[in-house]
Amino acid sequence: MKFTTSDHVALDYTDQGEGPTILLLSGIGGYKEVFEPIISPLLSHHFRVINVDARNQGASEHTIRGRRMSRHAIDIKELLDSLAIDKVIGIGNSMGAATLFAYISLFGDDRFLAIIDIDQSPKMISDETWQFGFKSLDWSSFPDYLKFPFGKAAVHKINDDVFADMKAAAKKYPYNPEINYPLLVDHAFQDWRDIILELNRPLLIVAGEQSPYFDPNFAATTAKIAKRASAKIVANAGHLVMAEQPVNFLKLALKFLKQNHLPPAR
Repeated sequence: MKFTTSDHVALDYTDQGEGPTILLLSGIGGYKEVFEPIISPLLSHHFRVINVDARNQGASEHTIRGRRMSRHAIDIKELLDSLAIDKVIGIGNSMGAATLFAYISLFGDDRFLAIIDIDQSPKMISDETWQFGFKSLDWSSFPDYLKFPFGKAAVHKINDDVFADMKAAAKKYPYNPEINYPLLVDHAFQDWRDIILELNRPLLIVAGEQSPYFDPNFAATTAKIAKRASAKIVANAGHLVMAEQPVNFLKLALKFLKQNHLPPAR
């Protein structure tokens, strides 16, 4: 499906199922196909699942417009407004989680029933106040460090069919890191700790035990900041926890939602 934003950028998304709505957002340079391993199980649990390619990624329009986190947040608001969705469970991997925090920074958390952050530290740049940044990024290396190749995000084998779909999407819609570099810089510059501190919704932070990007201990440290948060580390998983260990991720996610009475009892 296609949706055109207020600044005339076409976003590609899928909308499947009926029931409480789950919004899936992938990371920078990612493709919505990365969530395929968990979509069918979520549908079988009677959720409506919306899966979005961000601008400049996947089948969405590739453009120089809106290369900042605030615009990505606005994109999500406009899409949900157009679909008349008042309440949603947000699940974001990497920058997808940061997009959820950006949304809340601009529009508040009233729309969200819960947030699940998959392997995204709230602060990408390590300094004297935060030791859980992205790889070895600190103020002395920012932003030039972000121009270097980051290596593979996954450390565990992804299902062959899913991997094939991701490769096919990458071939059809090649990602251009140079065009999207301003977004990466803006993404890395942000510090979402104040948003997490004031968050009134349940938050689950899931880290990959072998994440090549973040020390998994960021999850427990981040959870201590929030009012209603829990943290889990998934074994044999890198950055793409939901694709590398979908069964284990789903167990954690569904347990978290049930503990918070989501969806509400029928």
